[in-house]
Amino acid sequence: MGEQALWTRARLGRGGTPLDLLTARFDRHVYAPHAHDEFTIGVCVAGSEIIDYRGGRIRPTPGSIVVLAPGEMHTGGPAETGGYAYRALYAETSLLTDGTLGPAVPHFHEPLLDDPELAAALRLAHTELSTTPDPLEAESRLPWLLTALARRHSTARAASDTVPGAAHIAHAVRDRLADELTAPPSLEALATDLGLSRYQLLRAFRTAMGVPPYAWLAQYRVNRARTLLETGLRPAEVAGLVGFADQAHLTRWFRRVLGVTPAAYRNSVQDSGR
Repeated sequence: MGEQALWTRARLGRGGTPLDLLTARFDRHVYAPHAHDEFTIGVCVAGSEIIDYRGGRIRPTPGSIVVLAPGEMHTGGPAETGGYAYRALYAETSLLTDGTLGPAVPHFHEPLLDDPELAAALRLAHTELSTTPDPLEAESRLPWLLTALARRHSTARAASDTVPGAAHIAHAVRDRLADELTAPPSLEALATDLGLSRYQLLRAFRTAMGVPPYAWLAQYRVNRARTLLETGLRPAEVAGLVGFADQAHLTRWFRRVLGVTPAAYRNSVQDSGR
């Protein structure tokens, strides 16, 4: 399998809280006993691992979620020949409690969780944000998934999902994102301006718009990119002008929205105009 440990730092919104992401693959490596200040949220993606934790042993297998509490000593190593691979993120407690009602630190009765839908969503978000750690995308996706984790599997109770004036909130956020296309404000800052929590803002936006803020802004950027490509600008030039991190980021979203690459679109519109 080979040995790998790749750390990436995502930022939750422009100038916001950093959050570390780890992509790891080990044949023989065994971690010494250690603890983290944050919650450790891991998804096993291959092989099998043994984790010593709270006097017992956890044996994650592909598709399972591991939740280790802050300050809890633990180890980790391969369960068998062939090694193991996982993706992990290290989240401050507040990222799990927005959208929940007490306790101050959510308690997970079981550190090993079977939730295929959430595991797949965490793995996808981790993979995409490790490649392109866009601040608005990270802030739209990770707190939402971590709140879902706490609401589904911890002792915390779900707060109300009803946000009065959701459409008005969503339109105000949409307009700010469009106006500040290349350097959008953080959702936390927008929520503060509107007298909301970040979770309430995300809930209102999803309810009214049908997608999270980063997805709406990405589609808006794609539409702006189309106009610029039609003038003859190259995709590499267009990416920065509409706020994407680079050409690869533009291409990923352009294909999602329109089904073709920016270069193919540019060529087709230029050919049709001859």
